[in-house]
Amino acid sequence: MEKQQNDLDLDLDRDRQYCELCGKMENLLKCGRCRSSFYCSKEHQKQDWKKHKLICKEADNKAALLPKHKPGPSPEDKQAAREDAREPKSPEPAPQTGGNTEAPAAGDRAAEAGPNNSPATPNGQSSTLSPQRLATECIVPCMNRHGICVVDSFLGSESGLSVLENVKALYRTGRFTDGQLVSQKSDSTKDIRGDKITWIEGKEAGCEKIQFLMGRMDDIIRHCNGKLGNYSINGRTKAMVACYPGNGTGYVRHVDNPNGDGRCVTCIYYLNKDWNAKEHGGLLRIFPEGKAQFADIEPKFDRLLLFWSDRRNPHEVQPAYATRYAITVWYFDADERARAKEKYLTGAGEKGVKVELGKSSDPS
Repeated sequence: MEKQQNDLDLDLDRDRQYCELCGKMENLLKCGRCRSSFYCSKEHQKQDWKKHKLICKEADNKAALLPKHKPGPSPEDKQAAREDAREPKSPEPAPQTGGNTEAPAAGDRAAEAGPNNSPATPNGQSSTLSPQRLATECIVPCMNRHGICVVDSFLGSESGLSVLENVKALYRTGRFTDGQLVSQKSDSTKDIRGDKITWIEGKEAGCEKIQFLMGRMDDIIRHCNGKLGNYSINGRTKAMVACYPGNGTGYVRHVDNPNGDGRCVTCIYYLNKDWNAKEHGGLLRIFPEGKAQFADIEPKFDRLLLFWSDRRNPHEVQPAYATRYAITVWYFDADERARAKEKYLTGAGEKGVKVELGKSSDPS
């Protein structure tokens, strides 16, 4: 029993490990000073040091362990402490622990999926509900309990196909570009994410149905507002239309909003007809914080997925072997967004991690 508890603790510790700067969760290094924070590279550790040194606990921990009769620090020790305050110690490789190998049974799934893998509407009949009933009777209780909610048949087949035609037409124009990371642009980006994206406001020519979808999303969130956690939602990003070309590309495990940029709810609409996860891959796998299970979401046609955008929901897009389309919108909490804007405008944000206000670049 004790060994099982230790194994569970290790799994939970692993799920709480993120790069403090960009949120990446693979190949992490542990801070050699406090040994409780993680970074994906030495460069990100250095960039985050100005903020991290305020909470780095090594000095406090050492002081607590010192005998009361021990004499004060020597001049050499004082000099070393001053140097420590200026520079972080080199990170050490983070411990790697095994994860889940299969999704839990439907009854244990983090979002309590029903027969159609739809925790919000177990029979997959959401299109028969008004936006207000769908929001208040399904989405609000599901999100507040699980932090994840799936709604099938969101627009209905006819409207869903119209949105898909808009997206395919957009893709044919060549407007899609390689997805970038919020924190950096580097040659390693393609190793982290392999999608192509474009940002849509909704008023562009040929995007009328995408605008209709965004309006329906807004309706749902408006009816949820004031009931989703402690959030007060007052805005959103543009729609990010994403395509994984089907050549085995995906997106490594990450967090949409690891640094308080204001995004509180991630809202994704999938457009993939006849999707077969066993053949096509492309699952969105969510690792809810504090839970031993993960939730696998198939990117099925006319499916809407909502989840908390912060560190409670690390997730990854597994390699896709067929063309995979999705439209993502992020909704903002008023207070957190105001703080993020103030930090941005005053220059308090660390160089390299500022996000362009009004949009983001983390797909799912």
